[in-house]
Amino acid sequence: MGNSYRFFENRDCEYYPCHKGIEEMNCLFCYCPLYSFSDCPGNPKYRDKDGKQIKDCSDCTFPHRKENYFAVNETIRNHR
Repeated sequence: MGNSYRFFENRDCEYYPCHKGIEEMNCLFCYCPLYSFSDCPGNPKYRDKDGKQIKDCSDCTFPHRKENYFAVNETIRNHR
């Protein structure tokens, strides 16, 4: 898929690829807009740090998969 309004891949980024196991990485959501949602459709892990639960999305590729563009936007809309 070429770069468009719902997909952007930046292979020149110094952090590319930031996740392993994904062939075409959608960089449009480089910083995940779902991070603050406890019920995000991705697969985060929660870790304890200094007595607080920290959301760890380092193994989650949900917002970076091209087929999930509409699901990401729908999740955002549902949280307004």
